[in-house]
Amino acid sequence: MALLGERAKSRTQDITSAVAPRRPSGKLPGLALAVLGVGVAWCVHRLVPGVPMLTAAVVLGIVAAHLPGAAHAFVRGPGKAGLTFAGKRLMRVGVVLLGLKLSLDDVLGLGWASVVMVLCVVAVTFFGTWWLGRRMGLRGDQPLLIATGYSICGASAIGAVGEVSESDERDTATSVALVTLCGTLAIAVLPLLQGPLGLSDAEFGRWVGASVHDVGQVVATAQTAGAGALGDAVLVKLMRVALLAPLVAAVALSVRARARSRSGAGRAARSAKRPPLVPLFVVGFIAMVALRTTGWLPGGAIDVAQTAQELLLAAALFGLGSAVDLPSLTRTGGRVAALGLVSWVVIAGVSYAGVLLTY
Repeated sequence: MALLGERAKSRTQDITSAVAPRRPSGKLPGLALAVLGVGVAWCVHRLVPGVPMLTAAVVLGIVAAHLPGAAHAFVRGPGKAGLTFAGKRLMRVGVVLLGLKLSLDDVLGLGWASVVMVLCVVAVTFFGTWWLGRRMGLRGDQPLLIATGYSICGASAIGAVGEVSESDERDTATSVALVTLCGTLAIAVLPLLQGPLGLSDAEFGRWVGASVHDVGQVVATAQTAGAGALGDAVLVKLMRVALLAPLVAAVALSVRARARSRSGAGRAARSAKRPPLVPLFVVGFIAMVALRTTGWLPGGAIDVAQTAQELLLAAALFGLGSAVDLPSLTRTGGRVAALGLVSWVVIAGVSYAGVLLTY
């Protein structure tokens, strides 16, 4: 009798679940919120052109995560799955499309001296920031992520490296917030230094491209010195972007080696899940660079792809911004801010010296 009762109860539950209205996908509320955030960020950029859309998206994500009531109802509650999806998956697609901004012909056109200068700036900034962050005792992968953001291309690079290193979401969000803050300050500070530092417009453009973090922030900063400075700034910046692929591959190799050492020998090592040698989105990034270099794509297709790339990265950065927890950030905020300030001074100083030596 007990068995018959259990079966009847099970059938009743099956019928109830069949006729009950289905709840929307767990990702839809968060994705809808990210789309709304991108729309507001676009409006902010249109109203204040000096504020890049990606910067506005990060800030809006942080604001949304701390609005009373709304944070629990949307960001921390039903919307969390979709915002996490945006911060990871949409970030990958945006990074792939970022490769269409870069042509090897443009990079080589700047000359080998500029290439060497960019390599030195990235190496000194990355390893110096990483070493200092570890000495300061920052938690988790924060030293690695902050070093990546300052040396390569801001929030996009942090998202890419955080993905392959399987970093904690809070570490990624904190690093994004810091690099976005410094990049935003650069828009206002660097143009004021052009005269005192004795830089011509072309030199200023190269300095901005070598020292400012995000592509949008580079554009907003360099355009104050004219079209020529803007062109040089974007090209130098894209040379730094090109280094994203080898850096992500190196991080993936490091994670793979750590996983192998933890798993031990024998069957455990063979069955252990290891990250791919080169992540698929990095392969896509390289493929897009190669495609752009061929010159086969019409200008209209490149414009559409770049618009899609900016929208996807804006949605991803809104998602990452929503993961920032300001109360927990304040507990390590002093050390994080100090590392960001030192790294900012390092990349600005090294790139300034590099521009003077190579131009």
